Amino acid sequence: MPWRWLAPRRLPGAAQAYGAGFAELLRRPPALAIGCGRQAALATRLLRARGSTVVQVLDPRLSPRHWDVVVVPEHDRLRGDNVLTLLGSLHPIDDAWLAAARAAFPQFGTLPSPRTALLVGGPATLAPWTAEAAAALFQQLAAQLRAGGGSVLASTSRRTPPAVAAALRSAFAAVPGVVWCGERDGPNPYAGLLGWAERIVCTPDSVNLLSEACATRVPVSVAMPLTARGRARDFHAALHARGRLADATDVHGAAMHTIEPLRETARIATRIRARLPLDASQ
Repeated sequence: MPWRWLAPRRLPGAAQAYGAGFAELLRRPPALAIGCGRQAALATRLLRARGSTVVQVLDPRLSPRHWDVVVVPEHDRLRGDNVLTLLGSLHPIDDAWLAAARAAFPQFGTLPSPRTALLVGGPATLAPWTAEAAAALFQQLAAQLRAGGGSVLASTSRRTPPAVAAALRSAFAAVPGVVWCGERDGPNPYAGLLGWAERIVCTPDSVNLLSEACATRVPVSVAMPLTARGRARDFHAALHARGRLADATDVHGAAMHTIEPLRETARIATRIRARLPLDASQ
């Protein structure tokens, strides 16, 4: 539909872009609406015109004056009086979330220390790593764990190429731990991996994976860092500047008691509340 293709620009009939449910929202607009992404930006813009206070997450590709607050990553260029910036992405991970994750996967707590979580995404335009480089990384980490002790908590994502998943399984076949490459391996243990990890290694492609890893209280490192370009490289540099990234070749990493978790969601929520006329129930 043209309204959604051109979102968040308003065209005649744009109020019908999201179906009957959204049309009802426009008739009875909520006090607060939060949207994420360009198509949602049209919805929040329409709701604001009906009286809602609106927060838009990610650059709407239009002047931020059409929203009450716009939240964007630091590495985006958008700036303005009502624009809030954050390092990384928004997510729910805090101490309570991590405790719940440990309770949901208690078996991981019995694995040998140090427990290394290995979070594998997929090659991307801003981090075009190769399957060969990933396989070499896996073999290096596996050799370190076999020599020094410990276990692995590894998972792939939907973007992980099959050849990389196969290399992951092969490299860690003789290392204690868990390797999850999809539903055939059982329930997704991602939360448990973050909850029980004593060190985390991430591929360089995913802002979300790195943001969530850095919300824990354990050392985090980026694998294959030299493949990062542009905004991905800038994001890594910002994490280094905050002291949140460790050397990928160091199995043990920094002392945990020196680590300050990166948790932008609570900080941004506090700043939004300070800016907007919201009551305690919102």
